[in-house]
Amino acid sequence: MADEIASVTLRGVRLIFRNFAGAEGPNNTEGDRNVCVMLTESEAEFMLKDGWNVKRLRPDEDGNLGSPFLPVAVRFDIKPPKIVLITSKNRTTLTEEHVNVLDWLDFSKVDVIVRASDWSRNGRSGRKAYLKTAFLTVAEDELEMEYGSMDDMPARAGNVEE
Repeated sequence: MADEIASVTLRGVRLIFRNFAGAEGPNNTEGDRNVCVMLTESEAEFMLKDGWNVKRLRPDEDGNLGSPFLPVAVRFDIKPPKIVLITSKNRTTLTEEHVNVLDWLDFSKVDVIVRASDWSRNGRSGRKAYLKTAFLTVAEDELEMEYGSMDDMPARAGNVEE
């Protein structure tokens, strides 16, 4: 492996192939939470040199090289990540039970820190990325900006006027 790197901060990234819920799919085992972070060419080059598992999207129809991305595991059992959801009204640190909402929200800004885990097995080795920290700013529409979310409202169950 190249020089040891504990973590890498990536700012203003776009998330693809989101599976914070850990849903089973053609490329995912039930319970495995993960996401892919789009990289710039310079980020990809730097990370590849340090042994990170950088992948690329399929080339386009003209044969142009696909955009680089980093598969990132999201695990709560060993070193839980700090995941903060930001809206115009508040900041909420998400727990394992609520992180699945990230699969369907739209974001205006995403900053992440990924930590490296080097592995070696059966003569093969690599560097896997795990989510350490994420700050995700929700892209709110005009009604969300005006009214906020249901989470911002005080609990008033049973006090609804009819």
